[in-house]
Amino acid sequence: MTSPTPIIHVVDDDASFRTSMSRLLVASGYQTAIYASARAFLEKLPVHDAGCILLDLHMPDVNGFELQKHLAESCNVLPIVFVTAHGDIKAGVQAIKAGAEDFLPKPVAKDALFQCVERALVRNAERRQQQDRLRSMRALVASFTPREAEVFALVVRGKLNKQIAHELGTTVRTIKAHRQAGMDKLGVKSFAEAVSIAERLGMLSE
Repeated sequence: MTSPTPIIHVVDDDASFRTSMSRLLVASGYQTAIYASARAFLEKLPVHDAGCILLDLHMPDVNGFELQKHLAESCNVLPIVFVTAHGDIKAGVQAIKAGAEDFLPKPVAKDALFQCVERALVRNAERRQQQDRLRSMRALVASFTPREAEVFALVVRGKLNKQIAHELGTTVRTIKAHRQAGMDKLGVKSFAEAVSIAERLGMLSE
C-alpha cells in the first residue's frame, strides 16, 4: 500500500502570509491546505494524517496553544511548527515543552522553514508507523477467545500459571494451553515481549 502524500496545513489569520507560504511550499513540491483560523482547521480536521501544521500563535477565538492542546488530547499525529510574529522565548519554551516540533519567528527564512518541515514530516511518519503497529496489536488481542483474554491479562501482570488456574477455577495444564495460544496469536516467543505489548496497549494500567 502506498503512503499518502503529506499535506502541509497552514493555519494563520493573516491572508497574505497564508497565500505566500502556500505558494512557496507548492513551488517546492509540497501539497498544502490553508485555514484562516484554528477553528476553521478544527471544523475540517483532517482525516488524512500525513503531513504537519504550520501554526500561528495569536489568532481570534482559538489561539495556537489552545489548538495544540486540543490536538494532543485527541492523539492527532500531525506535528506542529509554530510560525509567529508575536512569540518570545517563554512562548517558544512553552510550545516545545507541549510537543511542538519547532518555534519560528516571522519573517521566517526559507531554508530554516524547509528544514523544520522536513523534520516534522519525518516525525509524522514515525508517529503513523507507531499508530499502525498499535492498531495491529489491538487487532491481535481482539482475536483472543474470552478465556485467552482472561489468562493473558493475568499473565502480563506477573501471575503464575498455578495462581491463574486457582483464580479461574481450572487446571494448570489448561492455563498453559491458553497462554500458549495467546502468545502464538501475538507472534511472540517470550513473556517479556507479551508484557511489552500489554504495556503499549495500556492494559497494565487498567
